[in-house]
Order: sequence, then structure tokens, then C-alpha cells
Amino acid sequence: MLSERKARINVILSMFIYGTIGLFVRYIPLPSSVISMVRGLIGAPFLLMIVYIQKKRLSRKAIKANLVPILISGSMLGFNWILLFEAYRFTTVATATLCYYLAPIILLALSPFTFGEKLSVRKLLCIVTALFGMVFVSGVAKSGIPSVSELRGVLLGVAAAVLYALIVITNKHISNISAYDKTIMQLAVSAVWMLGYNLVTGSFAQCGEMSVLAVLMLAVLGIVHTGIAYLLYFGSTEALSSQTLGILSYIDPVVAVLLSALVLKEAMGIYEILGAVLVLGAAFISELPEKNQ
Repeated sequence: MLSERKARINVILSMFIYGTIGLFVRYIPLPSSVISMVRGLIGAPFLLMIVYIQKKRLSRKAIKANLVPILISGSMLGFNWILLFEAYRFTTVATATLCYYLAPIILLALSPFTFGEKLSVRKLLCIVTALFGMVFVSGVAKSGIPSVSELRGVLLGVAAAVLYALIVITNKHISNISAYDKTIMQLAVSAVWMLGYNLVTGSFAQCGEMSVLAVLMLAVLGIVHTGIAYLLYFGSTEALSSQTLGILSYIDPVVAVLLSALVLKEAMGIYEILGAVLVLGAAFISELPEKNQ
């Protein structure tokens, strides 16, 4: 097992990688559903290769015992990516990412119904704070109802967050299986679903001409952002507490917001910055342990 220090470094690296996804997706001239399919088609075999290099094998027994929730979560994963990638196209990477990071708040709001957990005053305040933050992020506080395109991007980002929350809830029903086995199967299921979806919707016909740079970016998205990032993250989870993992996960949106402003030159005014602080701050604080726990 990795040392805590090395595991922490691996998770930080994976979060930095995740934070650059929006930057790459912006320059790949393919439908979001095709990009999602490629992530699964590259990511699953890559992780499977790593498992075999480590002289391990997939546990058929564990996979069979968890087949139903794996099929459900794997199918949702592909559509989750579609929603997020589409959000990148209609609004800024920063806004789409901040909308996506409503997922912890959504999980918090659903916890009394899904996990039978009681909401404390602090957690209720976090939910309300995050919702106020979204008012600023969406641009409503600044200029009223945003443009149709901007509003569509915000709604897609929020929908992606909802779907991600549902994936987390579904994953709670997956047990006694290694992180690698679960992830490989979910990526494979996602790829199969996306292949069928693309065939039915005719998405392949919408694929634009690919430059060498775009092909390289697509390869990086599959190998680095899916295969390597997942390897770094899931290979380190056993050495770190869930609280540490939750806190380190906020490196991802911070990197995405900074790249949006510095590389893509997507403007962030005082309202958007305030919204980012409220959303990420509320989500971050909601994951800290209560004093009476």
C-alpha cells in the first residue's frame, strides 16, 4: 500500500488533471456523446492493462454480485459526461464546472431520503449558501435572466451535477469489489451505452474533420484524463481518509476556474467570483466533520 504522503501527491496530481478537462474538450470538434464514448473505449482497456501488469485479475464473482448497480451507474456515467461537455460548449468552463460542483450539495439535500441522515443547521446553511452562490454564478444577480445559450449551459451543468449525485448514490449499493474492477466495468458499460446512443442518434455523422492537434487532444483525454487520472486517484484511496479525499477534490474546480480565466480568457467579474466562493466554500464546509460526531 502507498504511503500517505505519496497517496496525497497522487490524488493532487489527479485533481490537477481533472481540472484541465474543459480546456481539452473545447478544442475537440466532435459531438459530446462521441467524446464520452472514446473516454470509455480508451480508459477501460488502459486500466485493465494496468491490472494485468500488476499480475492481478478481475474478480468475476464480485462483478457478478454487483452487476445491476454497475450497469446502472456505468450507463449514467456516459450521459453525465455528455451533459458536462455540452455545458462547456454553451457557457464558460468556470461556470460549467461550478454548476457541476453542486453535486455534493445535491447529495447533502437528498441524504435524509437516500441515506436516512439528519440535516444539521450547518448543513442546511451550506445548502442555502450554495444556492445563493449559483444565483451569482448564473449571472441572474448581475443582469437578470441570462442569454438562452448561457442559461442552457448552466442548466446542463446542473443536470450533470444531479446525474453525478445519482451515480454516487448508486455506487453506495456496490460492495466487496475493488476500485479498479468497479471502475473498469463502469467505463466499459459507459462505452457500450455511448456506442449504441451514437448509432441511434446519428452522432457519428456530425463528426467534424479532425486536425492532428484535435486527435492528440482526444487521445490525451482518454489516456491521461481517464486512464492515468483514474489510476492515480483510485490507486490512492485506501491510504487516505474520505475527509482528506473530499478536501483535495476541490483542487479540480479551482484549477478549472483559473484556466478558464488565464488560458481561455473567459471573463469572471466580481459577481462570478463571489458565486464561486459561495458554491465551493459551502460544498467544502459541508464535507468537514461536525463537532458532535
